Amino acid sequence: MYKRVRLKDTVEVPPKHLADVTDERVKALLQDKLEGRMDEDVGSVVSVIEVHDIGEGAVLHNRPGVYYEAEFDALTYDPEMQEVADGTVVETVEFGAFVGIGPVDGLLHVSQITDEYLTFDGANQQLASSDSDKTLGVDDAVRVRVVTKSIDERNPRDSKIGLTAKQPGLGKHDWLEGQRKHREQTGEEAD
Repeated sequence: MYKRVRLKDTVEVPPKHLADVTDERVKALLQDKLEGRMDEDVGSVVSVIEVHDIGEGAVLHNRPGVYYEAEFDALTYDPEMQEVADGTVVETVEFGAFVGIGPVDGLLHVSQITDEYLTFDGANQQLASSDSDKTLGVDDAVRVRVVTKSIDERNPRDSKIGLTAKQPGLGKHDWLEGQRKHREQTGEEAD
């Protein structure tokens, strides 16, 4: 879920910019420091939007810059447990597919894609069913639900988001559209 949040953080202004400690300078430094970073409390910082307050500068021993605490608004993305999200498959591997939801990727384990048995087709970079013509590959649009979340602030790339597509209304968009058309033709009601 995207949110606009008010945050505080400290930023170092290098000596060459000490004559220009403006909201725009501090915003640019905060963007360089924070954008793309994961935080357990707010999720992934997508963008620093606006600086509201810059505190008094502090000098630290043996450090060339001056440190300022700033209060600012940021746009963040924090997937919530059980949230349903549309995403795109960014990579397929033997054990599942990585799905881009917002600015982060989650793992859609092979056991959470469909009830059909899927095998990895490395030549075509897709997961394929041996029971039907269902395939899941890179750039496929999917609807998933967040089922696990573990954020690692020190190593954002080690953060883990687990996804499922096995519940009604979830899965590859093409599969969902096929199910909808089948229901219309047969007069069945949705699950």
